[in-house]
Amino acid sequence: MSHKPEPIFGTTLFDGDQAQKGYALNKMCYSFNSADNRNTFKADEEAYMLQYGLNAQQADAIRTRNVLGLIAAGGNVYYLAKFAGILGLDVQDLGAAQTGMTKEEFKAKLRAAAHQ
Repeated sequence: MSHKPEPIFGTTLFDGDQAQKGYALNKMCYSFNSADNRNTFKADEEAYMLQYGLNAQQADAIRTRNVLGLIAAGGNVYYLAKFAGILGLDVQDLGAAQTGMTKEEFKAKLRAAAHQ
């Protein structure tokens, strides 16, 4: 018998369903481990997304640089960090976007939590 965990308000739980939903997106983001692939993406984002078979929701979130949209479309933050790197963002930028905070507010929250 499978038990679904209770949802956490304001978050998208990355579970098996989300993993399947985001397979193409996460596979594409994983490809950004290669500098050649990052350069190919930057040269023609549309062709690169087509190569990986992104659906309309995923492609639109890539085009608009909507991190929360990418998570909702099945993106795993570990793989999305590779995409964020192309944009000059880091994991703290992603965390801030997920929580609706500025990066400085998010960093302050992390520091406060570390001292508890």
